[in-house]
Amino acid sequence: MLIQLDLENAEPIYIQLQQQIIEGIAKKQLNPGESLPSVRSMAADIGINLHTVNKAYQHLKQDGYILIHRQKGVVINPDGVPKADGAYKEKLKANLRPFIADSVCRDLSEEEFIKYCSSIFAEFYNEEGDS
Repeated sequence: MLIQLDLENAEPIYIQLQQQIIEGIAKKQLNPGESLPSVRSMAADIGINLHTVNKAYQHLKQDGYILIHRQKGVVINPDGVPKADGAYKEKLKANLRPFIADSVCRDLSEEEFIKYCSSIFAEFYNEEGDS
């Protein structure tokens, strides 16, 4: 999996890295039990501070995407990502609210918004099928 970060983007680098790893898991480019580079190795490979990588890894660990073992290193959760529960769904709703509010302010209809969501879902399912 190729990590591509935009250092000019307003989005913090650790969030970009976290999102790219999550996309890699969703697209089946990263599989359960597969190893990720160590914090130091990842930082050196993509040319960013090791604390930035560590922060991304800690967030991924907290959300159940990865496990960090002293002996095995960093691995994609062998049991898979935890399924959506009530807490996840509440967090999802909270995260979507600003996007929906912004869309309403910009006169984007619910149908258009859903169309964009559907097209993004399709990207993941199509790429998964192509792997």
